[in-house]
Amino acid sequence: MKKNLTISAACLINNQGEILLVRKRGTTKFMQPGGKPEIGESPLQTVIREIREELGISFMPDELKFDGEWIGAAANEDDTSIRASLFSAHYDGKLVPLAELEELLWIAPKDALLREDIAPLLREFVLPHAIANAAG
Repeated sequence: MKKNLTISAACLINNQGEILLVRKRGTTKFMQPGGKPEIGESPLQTVIREIREELGISFMPDELKFDGEWIGAAANEDDTSIRASLFSAHYDGKLVPLAELEELLWIAPKDALLREDIAPLLREFVLPHAIANAAG
């Protein structure tokens, strides 16, 4: 039976127009920072908490823009689909991976699309959205 997960994710963009990708420890796919909600959390509260836990930075609610919702295959869990609420924000400071993160990567959205090691959410929603916004 297929499992369903609800997550919130952040599309962080720096001054060069690059997007932040993260890879969690013990996994092979890059994705955005984010994760599952705790009991009673809204999608916005979830993404703010996850960014703080994974990257050590804090955002105020009005600094994050809701970009939409996506439903599709999970990157690192077989037979699992996700419903992702995606938020975007500008960030250009120094970052170090915390919590379960093993690797961070700033990359141009068009270059990220050429990689084989990116999550379905990135390939199908986040990167096309980021490219369209950069062009418009």
